[in-house]
Amino acid sequence: MTGEPAAPAPAQPQRCLFVSDVHLDVAGNAAQRQFLDFLGGEATHADTLYILGDLFESWVGDDSPEHGAVLDALAALSARGVACFALHGNRDFLLGEGFCRRTGCRLLPDPVVTTLAGEPVLLTHGDALCTDDHAYQELRSIVRDEAWQRRFLALPLATRQLLADEARAGSRAHTARTAPRIMDVNAAAVQAAFRATGVRRIIHGHTHRPAVHDGQIDGQAVQRIVLGAWYEQGSCLWLQDGRYALHTLPR
Repeated sequence: MTGEPAAPAPAQPQRCLFVSDVHLDVAGNAAQRQFLDFLGGEATHADTLYILGDLFESWVGDDSPEHGAVLDALAALSARGVACFALHGNRDFLLGEGFCRRTGCRLLPDPVVTTLAGEPVLLTHGDALCTDDHAYQELRSIVRDEAWQRRFLALPLATRQLLADEARAGSRAHTARTAPRIMDVNAAAVQAAFRATGVRRIIHGHTHRPAVHDGQIDGQAVQRIVLGAWYEQGSCLWLQDGRYALHTLPR
């Protein structure tokens, strides 16, 4: 796993906010209400918002009529001057330029190395680090293929929605029968990411296991910060004045 070239970002932003795995699904549900409040409240105090994948439970194309309230809220946040960046997740890997035009967000490659508080940091959704889940990695390689995506997006919207529903059911079945350790990050993959990019900090989501992991790679102190999911409560990471703080947001 290697990082792409560093992403442009505001010069030395002092207040960066990170979220992942919001998994927005049904309009008006508790997670969406909480996230809309978050975008209109806490997020307005940030200079930069990074969404590290799986903002949506599914995304079948930029022509989808769903999630209008969330798209409008992101556009309003961007209009306030908060720079908004997003990565593809395993559920919303079809986010495209239409999403960007509607929201003011900029899509970043996954993984990406960017400079935060004066140091290079690797940002990634995190699913590529879960290399023990061979079935998932095979599926990931298929759906991230540009030719596959072009064929899928050429299908009628109703067909895409039906296929997405079937894929979600398959994902739930896979999760139910797969040992949790298989779906977590692989230690060797994490070490390889640190070595390949030369960073000392990785921030990711996907595993839904919020935590701060300190360790050493080749005698150097490193840190991996994992964001939580928003199924039952919110989760965010603040970077302010060079310090990282992982927060749970009660619902």
